[in-house]
Amino acid sequence: MTQRALLVIDLQNEYFPTGKLPLVGIEAATANAARVIADARANGVPVIHVRHEAAKADAPVFTPGTTNTQIHASVAPVEGEAVIVKHFPNSFRETPLKALLDELGVRELVIVGAMSHMCIDAGTRAAADLGYTVTVVHDACATRDLVFGGQTVPAAQVHAAFMSALGTYATLSTTEQVLAR
Repeated sequence: MTQRALLVIDLQNEYFPTGKLPLVGIEAATANAARVIADARANGVPVIHVRHEAAKADAPVFTPGTTNTQIHASVAPVEGEAVIVKHFPNSFRETPLKALLDELGVRELVIVGAMSHMCIDAGTRAAADLGYTVTVVHDACATRDLVFGGQTVPAAQVHAAFMSALGTYATLSTTEQVLAR
């Protein structure tokens, strides 16, 4: 049984320029995620994809049955890789993710994906709370500008703030650092 798995969270068409929630830097983050995925596959590390889908059929984003909910082709699952569908930011909430990780004997998670301030944050914190050792590949994650108090917070600042906070829950690494392990 393996001790490590790669968790690819929400790298879906919705976050690309053709989607309804395009993220700043999504192409670069996904290119890095693709490198981490290729390395995991080459080394026999299980790759688990998480795909967000709205619970309601008429949702304005992540609408069930649309191409925007599909995982982006550049990081698409290959035969034998699990795909977990979730309806909440936390990848563990009301999904079979923990049971799958337990079945695989996983104790360490490497996380890539989107959005840094939402599903990466929620999934990382939940994984740490469940006792997993977590590494977040910060340059394989992306987010978007947010607005608070009438002020726009640029995506780079949102990402930096959330990654700095996640340092309490996870090791933060670059793609190059993960590939060098």
